Order: sequence, then C-alpha cells, then structure tokens
Amino acid sequence: MSFASAFAVLGSAAAADEQARRENLAVAQGLKRQDAGLLDELIVRYQHRLLRYLLYLTGHREMAEDLFQEVWMRVLVRGGQFNGQARFETWLFTIARNLVIDQRRKRTACSLDELFEGNSDDDRPMSFEVQDGEPTPFDRVSNLEDRECIARALLELDTLHREVLVLRFHEELSLEEIAKVTRAPLSTVKSRLYRGMAMIKPKLGNAAPQLREAV
Repeated sequence: MSFASAFAVLGSAAAADEQARRENLAVAQGLKRQDAGLLDELIVRYQHRLLRYLLYLTGHREMAEDLFQEVWMRVLVRGGQFNGQARFETWLFTIARNLVIDQRRKRTACSLDELFEGNSDDDRPMSFEVQDGEPTPFDRVSNLEDRECIARALLELDTLHREVLVLRFHEELSLEEIAKVTRAPLSTVKSRLYRGMAMIKPKLGNAAPQLREAV
C-alpha cells in the first residue's frame, strides 16, 4: 500500500470515528430530552441485536422478550445517564446484562459469579436465532449450513464464553467495549475470548475455517 493510500485509509477511518462520535452525542442529547421519536428510531435500529443478545444470554425466549421490554423502559427512564462518550450499543448491552443478572438473582440464591458459570438450569441451550437484516462477521464468511453449525456450537458453550464470542463476532464490539459491558478486566475478556475460541473449534467441523476467517 502506498503512502497516499495509507493516508486515505486513515483519513476515512478518522471521518467515520468523528461521524460516530457526533451520532452518539446526538443520541445522548435526544435521550436527555426524552425524545419519543428518537426512542422509536433506536428500537427499530437495535431491536434485532438486543433480542439476539438476550436470547443467547438467557436461553429462554419468553424471558428474553420480557427483558427486552424492560431494557427499553430503562433506556427511556435513565436515558439522561448516557453521555455519548461511548457507543450507544455498549451502554444498551450493559443495561441488558445488568437486568439479566437482576432477574436471575431474584430467582436463585447463587452468588453473582455463579450466575454466569453456565451450570444452572437457566443455561439450557436454545434452538433458535434472531435474524437481522445486517450480516454479522460470521454471516459474511459462511454459508447457511456453516452458520447453523456455528450457532449450535455457540449454544453449547457456557454463558461466560458464549457471551464474549457473541459480543465480539455477532455484535462487533471491540474488546474494550466488551470489558465495559461485562465489567471485567480487559485481560479477562481476552482470556474468555481465546478460551471460548479453543472450546468452540472442535465443535465446528468443516465450519472451523470460516470461524478463523471471521476472527
């Protein structure tokens, strides 16, 4: 790549970052005003991603759908807390995760760490996915058969490792953003990601090369 091409790429990335920053600040201002039109736009934009994340996290469609409604109520009520310094979806997934923890804590007497160990009845694998119009990194490098294989393999993982893989490859969050959502040190997120990759790889069969390409 020539110097001019590299400079153009950097300039394009900087412009995209600036646009994203402005969009996040605009969302923050709209939420502070409790702009109902903005909330409708956010629901339309993020509904598939949010429900997919909740489904993978809870393993229960009914619970995920109930929590989906609660998340948007929380966004409406506490929207003023979003300052626009991070991506909106990072804040949204953080709210969702906290509500999942609260829900499980009400139903069980286990500790916070045990909630995400993946050994309880609440961690039963699902047999469904949420289809979104936007392809994920997994979708872009695999055919339907491979995607189904990857989805089944993800659902066989414990919640901690599954969550990191879903946030990284389905939702395209950076490792730093995943650390914010999960409130875990960056080193822990990296460990879960790499261990999750190692755990899922033997389950993929012919789809393994597609996963490596998505990484």
